Amino acid sequence: MNIEQARYNMIEQQIRPWNVLDPHVLELLGSVKREDFVPLAHKALAFADMEIPLPGGQALLAPKVEARLVQEVNAQRHEKVLQIGAGTGFVTALLAHRSQRVIALESSAELVQLARANLQKAGIFNAEVRQGEGAAGAPADQPFDAIVLVGSVAQVPDALLQQLKVGGRLVAIVGEEPMMYATVTTRTGATTFDSQQRWDTVAARLQGFVEPSRFKF
Repeated sequence: MNIEQARYNMIEQQIRPWNVLDPHVLELLGSVKREDFVPLAHKALAFADMEIPLPGGQALLAPKVEARLVQEVNAQRHEKVLQIGAGTGFVTALLAHRSQRVIALESSAELVQLARANLQKAGIFNAEVRQGEGAAGAPADQPFDAIVLVGSVAQVPDALLQQLKVGGRLVAIVGEEPMMYATVTTRTGATTFDSQQRWDTVAARLQGFVEPSRFKF
């Protein structure tokens, strides 16, 4: 396989047509080597338009979904970002290139070690991967300019919204199959938030978040 051709095809045939048009994001996707963040057993699928299974029943999201989440976050050089769901560290790497500091939370100890090793190999030192439940966030490090959930949830916990700066934004894929929406919530004041649904998709669930009751009376 010609890796550079496969990377080019991923960007031009999957990601750009999915309205990922930010030149900075596209440039990063060309330079940050996704194949180095894919578990060895699935290396051949690094550029495929699909989710890749990870230890602990989790998944690496499809490249176009990762790219569009990063585009929605729109991290700036002076900003501090909280990422929920570090996975193998690929999205962490993309965010780190665009922001001042990234704190990434991951519930799986195996993935924490993998993400840390991947980021070190990639020469990224402004990102920190911690083991912890994402639903609680990182209150000791708040407030954050941006928070991104790399995976889907039924609803965004209020605890995460409270960790945003005024003017900060939280990006998450929210809902139930078959209808989920990438939602951007901006903190507009001490107690006020504005939420907008940007695009629809379906993504693997993040672990450790409350699911609504299935019982109906």
